[in-house]
Amino acid sequence: MQVEERIKEIWDRLWPVLFIVLGGCASIPPGVGQLDAGAASLELADTTFHAQERYQCGPAALLTALQSSGADASMQEVVDLVYLPGRKGSLQAEMLAAVRTSGRLPYRIDGTLNAIFDELRSGRPVVVLQNLGVSLYPRWHYAVVVGIDPGRHEVILRSGIDKRRVTAFKPFLHTWRRSDYWSFVVLKPDEWPANVDRVRYFETIAGVEQAGRYREALIGWQTALGQWPDDPVALFGFANVHYAVENWAEAVAGYQALLDAGGELPVARNNLAMAFLKIGETEKALDQVDRAILATEDRFLQTEFAKTREAILATIKSD
Repeated sequence: MQVEERIKEIWDRLWPVLFIVLGGCASIPPGVGQLDAGAASLELADTTFHAQERYQCGPAALLTALQSSGADASMQEVVDLVYLPGRKGSLQAEMLAAVRTSGRLPYRIDGTLNAIFDELRSGRPVVVLQNLGVSLYPRWHYAVVVGIDPGRHEVILRSGIDKRRVTAFKPFLHTWRRSDYWSFVVLKPDEWPANVDRVRYFETIAGVEQAGRYREALIGWQTALGQWPDDPVALFGFANVHYAVENWAEAVAGYQALLDAGGELPVARNNLAMAFLKIGETEKALDQVDRAILATEDRFLQTEFAKTREAILATIKSD
C-alpha cells in the first residue's frame, strides 16, 4: 500500500475522534438533526455496494444510487462521466449531469435527517456530500446513506471502502454541514420524491430536458401534470418537449391548454404560432403571433416574434 493511501486510511478511521476536538463547537441549525417522534430503525440492507478506487468516491456513490433506481450503468461509464483527474475528484454539477445522462432525475432533497429518513422509507438511498477534513485540510467525500437508527443516533453509510460504515449523528451532521447539507436522490422519470417541492421538481425536469433526454422529460412533465393539471410551468414544459421532438399536433394541444387555462404567456403564443405553421395552419399561426407581439412590451421578444411573423408571411406568400 502506498504511503498516501495509508495516510488516507488512517485519516478515515480517526476523523470521528478528531472531530470531537477540532469541530465539536460548530452548531447545527434547529430541525436539521431532528427526526419525527416514533421513527423506527430503517436500513436498505440490499443496496448495492461499490468500493471506491483512489479519489473516486463520486463514481462509487453515484453508481450505487443509479443502480438502486434500476438504471443500467457500469463503473467505467460513471467514471468517464464524473471523474476529473486534474481535480482528483468529482464536482457536484457533474454528479447531477451524469444522472440526467443516465435517463434519471437528480432531485435535491432538503438538508435534514427527516428528509433522508423519508427517502429511505420510500426505498431510495441518499447521496450526500461531506467534508471529512478540517479547515486547514478539507477533504470532500461522497457517501450514500442507506440507513438511520434513531434509537442509537446513528447513520449507516456506503462509504469509501466500507460497505457498512456506522456513524453517530453528531459527527455525520457536522461533516455534512460543511457542504451546506448537499444531498440528492435518483428518481425514475415517473417517480415522486418523498417530499416534493414544486419549484425544485420542475427545475429537475427542466434540467433533464436541457440535457436532451426528451423522452424522460416528457414523462416527468406528464407526472407533474398528474399532480398539478393546470400548472402553467408544467403545461409549457410539456408542450415544449413535444415541439422539440417535432410532435407538432401535441405541441399545439399543449400550448392551447396552457393559454386556455388563463396563462397569458407571449412566448407560448409565439411557440403555438410556430407549431401551427409546422402543420400548415398559417392563418392560425399569423393570428397567434400577432397576439403575442401585442401582449409584450419587451423589445427583445418583439424582435423575435417579428421573425416568426416574417417566416409565416413568407410561407403564405409561397403557397
